[in-house]
Amino acid sequence: MTAAIASASPLAAPVSQTERIGIMDALRGFAILGILLMNIPGFGLPSAVGYDPSVLNEFGTINYWIYRWVILFPEGTQRAIFSMLFGAGIILFTSRAEKKLTGVLPAEYFLRRQLWLLVFGLFDAWLLLWYGDILFDYACLGIIMYVFRKLPPKKLLIGAGICFLLMMARENRDLYLDKAVITKGERVAAIDTTKTKLTELQKEQLTAMTDMKERSTHEKKVKRMEKSIRKTTGSYAEVYEFRTAILEGMLLRFVYFGVWDVLAFMFVGMAFFKTGVLLGQASAKMYGIMTIAGLGVGLWISYVRMQPTVKYNFNWFEYTKHTWFELYTLSRLFRSFGILGFLLLLYKSGWFKWLFALMRAPGQMAFTNYLTQSLICGIFFYGVGFGMYGKLQRVEVYYFVLAVWAVQIIWSHLWLRYFHFGPLEWLWRSLTYWKKQPMRKHTNASLATA
Repeated sequence: MTAAIASASPLAAPVSQTERIGIMDALRGFAILGILLMNIPGFGLPSAVGYDPSVLNEFGTINYWIYRWVILFPEGTQRAIFSMLFGAGIILFTSRAEKKLTGVLPAEYFLRRQLWLLVFGLFDAWLLLWYGDILFDYACLGIIMYVFRKLPPKKLLIGAGICFLLMMARENRDLYLDKAVITKGERVAAIDTTKTKLTELQKEQLTAMTDMKERSTHEKKVKRMEKSIRKTTGSYAEVYEFRTAILEGMLLRFVYFGVWDVLAFMFVGMAFFKTGVLLGQASAKMYGIMTIAGLGVGLWISYVRMQPTVKYNFNWFEYTKHTWFELYTLSRLFRSFGILGFLLLLYKSGWFKWLFALMRAPGQMAFTNYLTQSLICGIFFYGVGFGMYGKLQRVEVYYFVLAVWAVQIIWSHLWLRYFHFGPLEWLWRSLTYWKKQPMRKHTNASLATA
């Protein structure tokens, strides 16, 4: 530790309990529990089954209706709200540090905070084997957002708009690259090879199209399902090999697409924090408009987007061939605003104080709860634990989610009755400030008495 940081240590400290913003803790609680609702197919269902009910012919069952509800309504929204809150948290952390410290010290503490978050993200992805980890993304992109923290809300929203446009451009570029593979391959397939010899390029185009088409067949999906069950219920080495291979593909997608996703909602979160929207300070009319417009438009777009997948029986080759515009980003954007507006409308009404009080503790321990979700799911589903991966129906997997929610809500309240921070929040703060933070609540009272 440098002399400058050492001398600043009495001033540099985590946010105190009196400085906490209750509504943001509660929103974080809703988001952290909601994230498991979205992540559970990746933890408990074979990769081919999680987002494709045709593999196990779930049509007409409760499993299918649960799939439809998740995709139509909450899918992707909780991650979006969590990203907004993380963006707001950057402003909170840096503004408080800048009031207490001078020079480059606030930036140094923030950078250290992000780098330790990166380490936790690597732990989640490569040791707990959760390939959908978001901490690594937040660690890297939070450093970028540090540059924009002092922009006015209007410019932050412009930044968000640019990111959203880039997201939509990326996903539709992917769609049309795949459509080009199909078009070229089918053109070659129509050639009479008894009269015309195919060139090497044409053979490659035909093979690419054939591979894409075969991958969408039911037989191939079942084989992928069986492989994922076999690998995930095996030894830790087998689980590691299989899930980190998926992770490597996810990292490529993060660089290509996910960057704009996270940045966009962090921009929105910063703007909503500065305007008071995230703090419940906007009017009830404002939150009502967010709810009605966001959910009205978002759910309609989700329904329109889902229809081709149902029409073509979840055959992604046919879906790609006949779909002209990908609407996921637009749907998720509106639904995220709608759900956020709905939660804040409940808060503004004053009738649901009990609900927000219930969610504050899991939100205050969001970091601990996020990582323990990976740990609990790993123990329950992977072969190194109970090996329940692929053995539960979709509805049963969501029963498991309800059980985890109950455990995390209860244990968060019990823990915070006696301690200032969750265990991993305490560790993260101690590493950030390079100083052991007081943990038990009686510690500060004893020091004040002394």
